[in-house]
This record gives sequence, structure tokens and C-alpha cells, in this order.
Amino acid sequence: MLQYSEKTKKLINQIGSGDAAYIPKAITCAIKTLDKIAVDENLPENIRNEAAFAAANLVLSDYNDD
Repeated sequence: MLQYSEKTKKLINQIGSGDAAYIPKAITCAIKTLDKIAVDENLPENIRNEAAFAAANLVLSDYNDD
């Protein structure tokens, strides 16, 4: 498993145990969240650019959340 923040690891454990909701269309959720980060003018520009880059790559990938 990749190295994730403690916050992410905690949620992985909660979702895996059933204590938190699993979202079946997780990639679409991630794209929407990254896009929200990309347009948040309260965040540093480099973070916004990284979020936009990640969202764009996910959109252009072969994902299918149907």
C-alpha cells in the first residue's frame, strides 16, 4: 500500500470496517473533490494546480463509474 496520511489511513480503516460509508463511484467523487480544490482561491496556487492536474488525468483515464 502506498504511504498515505494518518487522516486517510483512518478513513480507509473506517470504510473497510463498515463504520463509514463506501462510495461506489469513488473516481467520480475524487474528480469532483479535486475540482473543488482546484477552484478554491483560499488555497495556495501550487496546491490548486496539483489538484487540477490530478483531476484532468483522471477524467482522461480509462475509468468507468457507470
